[in-house]
Amino acid sequence: MSNYSKLKPKKVLFIATRQIGDVLVTTPLISKARELWPDAEFHFLGYRGKLEMLHGNPNISEMIETSDRPKFKEYLSLFNRLFQRYDLAIVTQPSDRAYLYGLVAAFRRVGVLGGHPQGKDVQDSQRRSKSEKQNAWKKFICMHTVDVDYFKQHVIAEKLRLLECFFKNSAELFSKPITVTPPAGEPLSPAIINELKQPFVVVHSGPLTAYKRWPLAFWQELITWLVKKGFQVVLSASPAKQDMQLNQDIISLLDDACKKQVIDAAGKLTIPQAGTLIRSAALYIGVDTSITHLAAACNTPTITLFGATPPTNFGPWPNDFIGEQPYQLRARTQTIGNVTILQGPGECVPCRKAGCLDKADSYSECLDLLEPKQVIEAIEKVLSTQ
Repeated sequence: MSNYSKLKPKKVLFIATRQIGDVLVTTPLISKARELWPDAEFHFLGYRGKLEMLHGNPNISEMIETSDRPKFKEYLSLFNRLFQRYDLAIVTQPSDRAYLYGLVAAFRRVGVLGGHPQGKDVQDSQRRSKSEKQNAWKKFICMHTVDVDYFKQHVIAEKLRLLECFFKNSAELFSKPITVTPPAGEPLSPAIINELKQPFVVVHSGPLTAYKRWPLAFWQELITWLVKKGFQVVLSASPAKQDMQLNQDIISLLDDACKKQVIDAAGKLTIPQAGTLIRSAALYIGVDTSITHLAAACNTPTITLFGATPPTNFGPWPNDFIGEQPYQLRARTQTIGNVTILQGPGECVPCRKAGCLDKADSYSECLDLLEPKQVIEAIEKVLSTQ
């Protein structure tokens, strides 16, 4: 690996063209780059509506938004805006489009390359060969690349390793506490403030895809237990129709007394407002989704339910952890810092497939078998240490 420790770029472009969680996990990378280049100007390119996780981030002076499926006219306008404007582009996603933006924007580039299948059968070998061919041009245009490893390498470490070539000793990357920077908070609306009572627990039941869902009846049992323990429960959710409906389905299962202690905040919070709410909560409980990463970043005790996703790759980062890997691949319960990850039973856990049927609307048996009792035990343990 070449050493570029003497390189001092004046303008740097970070590129993350995916979801809001993928944007949030770039913040340790941005912070570390600021340590390297205290006088550089940092810009960030991402999809429109996905950059709220960077709200108020002191290291980013300009945010550039683009459509996830730009038409030719928008491409042209964006390319004109980016063309050779930067000394360095840091491509944090392995997509062809992200690399194309990096190629247009800067003379030098570093980037993440898509992972190769781990298996040894003929099909896996063919996929690996195809992936290597697809990555060849990306390696050619970069001064340094980092391979994805969905089972052994945490996404935070993956992003930080993009800076390896700028350190004389790359061990420095992981020798200090590593922190995810949440967005600056925004005031909650009076409608929510007037309903809130202390202590409250934020519950986020809606993932982006169905195979990360926990059964409705389990949410009913858990929320009923929380209310009986004296907590108010705030159900957060995105404005997406399926997430708002999920909250309604859960509430419909609760008895009248329990319903009075539940606030449905679905679609009523911006990402910065969600951060404000979570910071004041006694506890956060959620599935494998971006808001769970936000909760961990806000230093709120966070309990998350993981199914197919390897926590070693995308578990919420416990703030101030020192090192490259906080988590074990498989453990029914593991707590590091303020984060507790719960996994269901089964030797196949985690499989990194899209549920048992390997498609977005699949079920996941490991989550269906992760009983409320396991979650309640984790809550009691977390609360006993506060």
